[in-house]
Amino acid sequence: MKRGILTVALAASVASNANGTALEEITIVGSEEDARVLPGSGSVVDNEQIRIEAANDINQLLKTVPGIYIQEEDGYGLRPNIGIRGATSERASKVTLMEDGVMIAPAPYSNPAAYYFPTTLRMHSVEVLKGAPLLRYGPQTTGGVINMISTPIPQDNTGKISFRYGENNEMDLLASWGGRSGAFGYLVETAQRQSDGFKDIDRSSNDSGYDIADYLVKLGWEGERQSLLFKAQYSEETSDETYLGLTDADFDRDENRRYGLSSIDEMDNDHQGYSLTYNLGLGDNVSMTAIAYYNEFARDWFKLSGGGSLVNAANGGDTLAQGILDGTTDAEDLSYKHNNREYESKGVDVNFDVDLGSHQLALGGRVHQDEMDRFQPTEYYDQVDGDLVYVSTKAPTGSNNRLEEADALSFWAVDSWQVNDALNVNLALRYEDVESWRKQYADPERNVLDSRRKNSSDEWLPGASFTYDLNDSWQVLAGVHRGFSPLGGGAQANEEPETSDNWEAGVRYRGSWFVEAIGFYSDFDNKTENCSNASPCSDGSTSGSFNTGEATIAGLELQAGTSFDVGSVVIPLDAMYTYTDAEISKDNDEEGFVKGDHLASVPENVFSLRLGVETGFGWNNYAVAKYIDEMCMNVGCNNGGTKFDRSEDLFVLDLISRYSINDSATVFLKVDNLMDEQAIVSRQPDGARPNKPRTASVGFEWQF
Repeated sequence: MKRGILTVALAASVASNANGTALEEITIVGSEEDARVLPGSGSVVDNEQIRIEAANDINQLLKTVPGIYIQEEDGYGLRPNIGIRGATSERASKVTLMEDGVMIAPAPYSNPAAYYFPTTLRMHSVEVLKGAPLLRYGPQTTGGVINMISTPIPQDNTGKISFRYGENNEMDLLASWGGRSGAFGYLVETAQRQSDGFKDIDRSSNDSGYDIADYLVKLGWEGERQSLLFKAQYSEETSDETYLGLTDADFDRDENRRYGLSSIDEMDNDHQGYSLTYNLGLGDNVSMTAIAYYNEFARDWFKLSGGGSLVNAANGGDTLAQGILDGTTDAEDLSYKHNNREYESKGVDVNFDVDLGSHQLALGGRVHQDEMDRFQPTEYYDQVDGDLVYVSTKAPTGSNNRLEEADALSFWAVDSWQVNDALNVNLALRYEDVESWRKQYADPERNVLDSRRKNSSDEWLPGASFTYDLNDSWQVLAGVHRGFSPLGGGAQANEEPETSDNWEAGVRYRGSWFVEAIGFYSDFDNKTENCSNASPCSDGSTSGSFNTGEATIAGLELQAGTSFDVGSVVIPLDAMYTYTDAEISKDNDEEGFVKGDHLASVPENVFSLRLGVETGFGWNNYAVAKYIDEMCMNVGCNNGGTKFDRSEDLFVLDLISRYSINDSATVFLKVDNLMDEQAIVSRQPDGARPNKPRTASVGFEWQF
């Protein structure tokens, strides 16, 4: 590659749009081939992989990407916990999440926890960017960026239908129609998902599944040197999900049991998002992209509060707590909270791409505002003879009645400099200025202010990276950048944001095989955890942030891929392995941590293997194997912890068999978790939680 593939941000799409040749989606990496020459590290889960694997769970897709850590929660990937290198996985709040180049977390600065996540079923591809080039994006700049690319407007009038049905009444439907007429293009799409769930609830006929409806509209126009793309999306979800897990003894007897205490737990949410992208060619060498965006998300997760204390007590041998969980012992004043919150996120992002020959510049900035309104009444129930009996409702005050907001201003400058035929140097500088505040009220009417806090921070984030071609096959790369993670709307005035120095270096081979080995190292001045009910911090806090002190995260990413021809059969092969050592690097007497304590939610070993057998007559078969090591649930489980402080390791094998009837129609069979291996993939929140059991499904694809 004799030119920086990353004119870091929008380069490929902006260039083509400015010349009026296509209405393309916003990408941050591009193709799989582009990822293999980045002046950083990255991966692309392309549309072919998504189609082949009939993918509907972002967790399972990203388990094949190096440097990513997944902590499963519900078995379906509805609310993922994703970490990348130095960014740990609590509710994916340490990772910049985007859809079509727009930040998609509910409130990316004040409340980034991913209680909303785009429907994976409707995604065309997924990009992951790591290393110094990620400074073009933000606000999370430590570990990596994930950009999900939705279905593009097709070049010709065409429609597509994909349908899958399986065990537990699990159904996925994706249908779209779009095309072009002169200078105009359009796309309408819907994704419909449902399942009865794989867990059985004690003494209840309620299911443990979900219903999701997602709708998307795109309208585009392109002129000689400009284009305009409008996107509107709406989705709603009802899922019978709970925070309540199991005791270890009950998990050993039946991983897929749910206690009757959780029978009335339910999540209801809806999301709407709008964006307008304008591309303009200002000359032969300068193009501009401006994106205005607006997102709303509302959720009410009605669920048992404090169930974790019952599970912990029962794990310790408390027969009374076990009786309450089993429904054989009556209990009074069980608390069920309406975790009711509304989020708003909006902003304008402007980027200029400048072609100066050997220098490719990206210059721009973003003005952003987001907020969260929390109003959470609590209902109280008694458990009588195993049934839940309503008692009363308490109006929200204090921490259950508060407003949080963040205002952010960002600037960036990136130079991709082709020094000579072999050497490409990328220099990046990002500036983040964030102001956040919280108002907490003592009365439901919000007439009495209970407390108020405010925080402000500004950071300059430099970075540099390079690639050097040793010959046509071998390339070396290295980079360093400053990492930053804002504290969120609950931060106190004296708190400092998480910052880190992040290094990577590696080597690539491109020939009949692609092989890449990259070492990474992150040095934190003040590693922080984002606290929530879903991912309590190591001190037990469920809001705000918790500083665990100085820490280092180091590791090695390996990946290799090739394709073999054996007679008329083609055998594609892709393998990935990630090793990580994440620990406290200096004694923290104040919090009780010592040097060598393992950090939470970071597995030591992660491995995946994708193997295919593709025939010349349309019958293709694929196996996807994934392994993830055990993880600490809290900092320091390796020093004096018990089995209740860690998850279990897990190996899962998926099989997919596809048969092409003709060029337009394909039928397939998929078996998730063929060997029916289940383990404790997490203990957060509130007890031991399993992965999805063996589940078979059949489906078809039709293009017309």
